[in-house]
Amino acid sequence: MIDLLGAIAYGELTAFERLAEDAKLAPSLEDKVAMSAMATAEFTHLEGLLTRLVELGADPYAAMESFEKGFDEFHAHTRPADWYEGLIKAYVGDGLAADFYREIAAYLDAETRDLIVAALADAGHSTFVVERVRAGIVRDPRLGGRLALWGRRLMGEALTQAQRVAAERDALTALLAGGVDRPSLDLAALSRMFARLTENHAQRMSDLGLDS
Repeated sequence: MIDLLGAIAYGELTAFERLAEDAKLAPSLEDKVAMSAMATAEFTHLEGLLTRLVELGADPYAAMESFEKGFDEFHAHTRPADWYEGLIKAYVGDGLAADFYREIAAYLDAETRDLIVAALADAGHSTFVVERVRAGIVRDPRLGGRLALWGRRLMGEALTQAQRVAAERDALTALLAGGVDRPSLDLAALSRMFARLTENHAQRMSDLGLDS
């Protein structure tokens, strides 16, 4: 539980930092304010997770530190080149991570599970990103092909990280081996879980008007 909360908390921290940074690339004041509001929502989620870690008797910063290297490597490999790539990363990359953590959260107690679900709730990404990306493609149809390739790259990098997190952290592996309200996941069930992650990614790309 502490590992999972630490991973999500550090993810929220990096999301806050990234969205605040991406706001600088916004083409208009309206877009800048919208991105800043999304960053603020991520930080609010982080505060709830830190509080829960303290309640569990954990050092929240030590819990987050365990995942610092993996997250930082992911972000280093997927640094957006422009405003549109930043939008896709906020919507597709964060969405995939949220799906993965929600899957694992199903094995926790109800209070912690509800906190995680709330922390992973859409922070205003969906409507804003879909509208901006679709409008950009209408203005420049060539943009669609480039962003579709970017979305596929994000998918590959995020799945690699998700599998690494699940494999390298014994406590998370133990959660997947059996939990509060669901039976353990065998290899077939794990395969189905990652298939669901892939399907959700494809739906998000479709919503954006992009091929997955």
